[in-house]
Amino acid sequence: MTAQRIHDTVADDFTRVNDLIIKRLSSDVPLVEKIAQYIIESGGKRLRPLLVLLSSRALGYDRDDHLKLAAVIEFLHTATLLHDDVVDTSDMRRGRSTANARWGNAPSVLVGDFLYARAFEMMVELKSLPIMEILSHATAVIAEGEVLQLMNVKNPDLSEEKYMEVIHNKTAMLFEAASHTGALLAGADDRQEKALRDYGKHLGLAFQLVDDALDYTGDADAMGKNVGDDLAEGKATLPLIHAMASSHESDRQLIRQAVRKGGLNDLPCILAIVNDSGALEYTMARAREQADLARQCALVLPDSPQTQALHLLTELAVERVN
Repeated sequence: MTAQRIHDTVADDFTRVNDLIIKRLSSDVPLVEKIAQYIIESGGKRLRPLLVLLSSRALGYDRDDHLKLAAVIEFLHTATLLHDDVVDTSDMRRGRSTANARWGNAPSVLVGDFLYARAFEMMVELKSLPIMEILSHATAVIAEGEVLQLMNVKNPDLSEEKYMEVIHNKTAMLFEAASHTGALLAGADDRQEKALRDYGKHLGLAFQLVDDALDYTGDADAMGKNVGDDLAEGKATLPLIHAMASSHESDRQLIRQAVRKGGLNDLPCILAIVNDSGALEYTMARAREQADLARQCALVLPDSPQTQALHLLTELAVERVN
């Protein structure tokens, strides 16, 4: 119900954004259009374009460029998903086969490139140098985050501080760019601009922290991916980082070995250690901290249905199960 209440505040905008996305996916190369539509229509929450709509409308924006900006954000996000799944050799996302599992790595990477290019075409059409600067910077930071994560695959010594840097760059940066550019488009003053920029950052961190907790507690059908995928890929996310810091030496060494070799052979033992160590409670507490910070940022905005939706979104971030 919370999610529906949030979407209802910008329902007409959301429908128009979806129509625009489909229109701008058109290509003379059939496979480009087929893969792009497959990933765009795969049932994602569209949180990042939603942030554009809510942020701009919360400040009274009453024109149509926010629709194009929201589509740009979704194209950037979808391009990163295509590339991520190739890098991670993922075969399932949102309960469906990934594009690379269906069509291969090369087409997936190239269609990701197409989506980046289409996003930047639309970005130019907005004729706002500050927005272009924010989005081009965000794209570079996200790429750096992917490389940073790749460098730390099968590294059991990843610190909590470095982990937070990775998830900021890889995930929270596009949330931040979405709410920030939405504010700029609406003519935000300096205080509102900073508040909405920071709102997106903290909300994005909260969402990723919850995702990382769900990887050890969630339901595979609800999540649309397999429980333990992070461990299988050798990723030391916060539940494992905290479990290693809070467990006996034998358990710590078991987690270190599991991260180094990847795979799921040790998953039952790792799940037991993670649960016994309080790592999931710790991770969720950190997520709630970030959601609370996002909520505080939204307090500077004028009261409106969209502002209330931004508050509700901070609740949804930590209450969801997928």
